[in-house]
Amino acid sequence: MVAGEQQKLFFSHIKSVLPANISLVDEIAEILNVSNDSAYRRIRGEKPITFDEIQILCQHFHISFDRMMDVHSDCTVFYGKNIDGDSFDFETYLKEILFNLKQFIGAKHKMLYYEAQDIPLFYHFQFAELASFKYFFWMKSVLYYPAFNKMNFEECELKDALITTGKEIIHAYNQIPSAELWVLETVNSTIRQIEYYAYTGVVKNKETIALLYFQLEQLIEHIREQAEHGEKFLIGEKPTGKKNNYQLYCNEVYLGHNAIMVETDGILTSFINHAVLNFMFTHDDTFCQYSKRAMERNMKKSVLISSVSEKERNQFFNKMIDNIKYSKSEVLNTNTKY
Repeated sequence: MVAGEQQKLFFSHIKSVLPANISLVDEIAEILNVSNDSAYRRIRGEKPITFDEIQILCQHFHISFDRMMDVHSDCTVFYGKNIDGDSFDFETYLKEILFNLKQFIGAKHKMLYYEAQDIPLFYHFQFAELASFKYFFWMKSVLYYPAFNKMNFEECELKDALITTGKEIIHAYNQIPSAELWVLETVNSTIRQIEYYAYTGVVKNKETIALLYFQLEQLIEHIREQAEHGEKFLIGEKPTGKKNNYQLYCNEVYLGHNAIMVETDGILTSFINHAVLNFMFTHDDTFCQYSKRAMERNMKKSVLISSVSEKERNQFFNKMIDNIKYSKSEVLNTNTKY
């Protein structure tokens, strides 16, 4: 059993991670399959909760019980599902991302920090062919999906439903104030992927190669424009001059992985990327505070190039554009037969 005051703190923490429009009582009653009155008594500490109920609630709300009980075990609990190449469903994957973003939007005070070793996935869905290419690469060369084994890129079509969900994702992301930390390497993984498929004949047509490079360059130019205005907006739209919701930092140091930190109404959530597509996350306060301090140190060692530092901003983006153009020239002028 959990003693009364600790039990109250336990439910107080659960309430803090719930969206503002969700009733704590209704949620607890539904999860534990009890009446609202019985849920009230548990929340107020009048009725002790059992270990089985604690387990159910911790699993549902992704809570480390050790941390809640102030047990110092030097253990951090992470949550996440590892992607199985045999059963991976990309639409489900995207809908989970969209669900999380919508949860963040619901918070009164919110901020998202992104250390981007690669271009954030959100942005690609503004270009159908570039989004299809990333999807194809993941399915063929990361997950080794059997159906993609002998397929050329031109034979792959991204479902309209995936494009629609992808656009919903970037629309949701644009509503969340964020600070991104990029390095020059951020664009290079996509460049290398295009090069690899061009040289190995997986992308067969010269026109397709040229289009992918063109869309990648257009995407980088769009990020430059966002940084100039300090505002996130969709390609084809005009900045409003009112949002002021985008900070971009450039750093000369290589980032080890993609990492995301979200702060919603004082609650921190840390996401760590692994094995290309997988993300695991934790609400563990000690770990999240440590990660936030690390991100803040990285930002202090970086140059803010959104809204200010025009010279540094243009130098940074010009280098990335030069890398794209150089790769495009090398690939399209080889002796490879398309």
